[in-house]
Amino acid sequence: MTQSAVKSERAAEAVAQHIEALILEGALKPDARLLPERELAERLEVSRSTLRDGLKILEARGLLVSGGRGAQVAALGAEAITDPLIALLARHSEGADDYLEFRGIIEGAAAGLAAERATPVERERLRDLMERMARAHEAEDPTAEGEADAELHLMIYEASHNLTLLQIMQALAGVVRADVLQNRQRLFAIPAMRDVLYAQHCKIGDAVLAGDAAAASAAALEHLDYLRAARQELSAADARLDLSMRRLNGGGLQATNKR
Repeated sequence: MTQSAVKSERAAEAVAQHIEALILEGALKPDARLLPERELAERLEVSRSTLRDGLKILEARGLLVSGGRGAQVAALGAEAITDPLIALLARHSEGADDYLEFRGIIEGAAAGLAAERATPVERERLRDLMERMARAHEAEDPTAEGEADAELHLMIYEASHNLTLLQIMQALAGVVRADVLQNRQRLFAIPAMRDVLYAQHCKIGDAVLAGDAAAASAAALEHLDYLRAARQELSAADARLDLSMRRLNGGGLQATNKR
């Protein structure tokens, strides 16, 4: 191998390592599309051939996928996890309880870490999210509030600066969003519950912004425990209603008496 070939190979690996680091730290998120080849090569100060070699390395590692519109960050199997899991949670209430228990375990830790590690930039983003949520809450817009809710939870994982937590929750981002929106559709029907959820999110955000790790962790756990209890209450109410309907019509199997 010639000296120029060695230099080219090293440059391509350097390109791959740089982009891989951005993916790992969450700066480049799943499905994010990279800049066009010419612009990306200029930004990284390498030739287009070196850039292409670097992107091929990342494709071989399963971190990038290429298409007609250029390279984009791979979803890292997110669909294979989220789609079946969303369907499972929709069908089985006990699965939803386990999911919320899982969220509580790791989100309490993530919130505490975020309070300790969040950068000024992340704190500003968190303030913006809380303001968006406040406006949506005031406007009684559950869809907008639900989106801000999901983004706030994912923001907590980013601000934790724990790469494993971040990668796991980015893979589960679809589940988080679906769960938040489904929760809101059901829970908003219960008097005063909407205000409780909003107050809980403010408590989590305020604790993170204040740098109070213990309070942030406790607030996150309180929130997820509340959601679990509320979901169980809703499931029990649904079961009672179903039983009443079955008793009323014989489960749909009883013949009607004709006179």
